[in-house]
Amino acid sequence: MKIGIAADHGGFDQKQELFEYLHSNGHDVTDFGAFEFDESDDYPDKVKPLAIAVSKGEIQKGIAICGSGVGVTVAANKVPGVRAALITEPYSAHQGVEHDNMNLMCLGGRVMGGVVLKELVEIFITAEYVEEERFQRRLRKVEDLEKEFRK
Repeated sequence: MKIGIAADHGGFDQKQELFEYLHSNGHDVTDFGAFEFDESDDYPDKVKPLAIAVSKGEIQKGIAICGSGVGVTVAANKVPGVRAALITEPYSAHQGVEHDNMNLMCLGGRVMGGVVLKELVEIFITAEYVEEERFQRRLRKVEDLEKEFRK
């Protein structure tokens, strides 16, 4: 699977660890930065290239990490076509994909440990959107909202 990953300084170490984990498990992983630890970096700058790649379909699923996960979630959702959510537990990691076609998972590097992060990532990347009519109807409404406010 083609996966993209990005983080600011608050998730830098976790990004490095998850990149290696995903790569060692046979995934095609693109690192969108940060490429070095820098406390002065800003999460919108780090998540933007990843979110654009997800919206263009160049990446199947994206993972973004900042200190709490909140900042990257807010920033990623500004890019049309991105459906990002802050994930903190297993149910939402798969339900967000299955029901809402979430394509970018956001995590908090300062609030979750490595074992939990790996578990959530594994659940997210293996989950698949369920193309039931009710989920498609809801997704169309979300897409309509995006179009309405993009004008």
